[in-house]
Amino acid sequence: MSRINLVDPATATGTSAQHLAEIKGAFGVVPNMFKAVANSPAALASMWGSFGALGSGRLGAKFGEQLAVAIADKNSCHYCLAAHTGLGRKAGATAQEMAEAQAGRSSDPKTAAALTFAVKVVEDRAAVTAEDVAALRAAGFDDQDIVEIMGHIALNLFTNYINVALDVPVDFPGVKLLRAAA
Repeated sequence: MSRINLVDPATATGTSAQHLAEIKGAFGVVPNMFKAVANSPAALASMWGSFGALGSGRLGAKFGEQLAVAIADKNSCHYCLAAHTGLGRKAGATAQEMAEAQAGRSSDPKTAAALTFAVKVVEDRAAVTAEDVAALRAAGFDDQDIVEIMGHIALNLFTNYINVALDVPVDFPGVKLLRAAA
């Protein structure tokens, strides 16, 4: 049971109503996470805007979903793990690629470097080293890519924290956390 009200899109007003209509157009439904965040029009605008900006970024949707599941697992976010596993499949990732990404791994060296970096940022609360950033550069990422990766990490921390702290009910097919199994 959510710890806060889930805003009904049918009774939402103002910018929250506008963004919830856009979200419904994108997903066909309004996922519970957005209903929870709609309690704050500013937070909803920030979250939805970030999804749009990063989703059309240079790194691509599949890559973003792989980062999202790795971060969700580290933060024990059932909601984001379920949502982004499904979205990753829609973005062209195989079930195996998403399972590997959840574990912070990839058979693609460039994706593997980004997942390693993202996991380190989350686990070490952003206290990465020059060597960690150099590893991204060695894998082929430039400054634009590195900042975009940080944007994905920040967005996923935002969504993970909303869902975990506010106990938002999962409305996507469940995926088992690896972290819980460890």
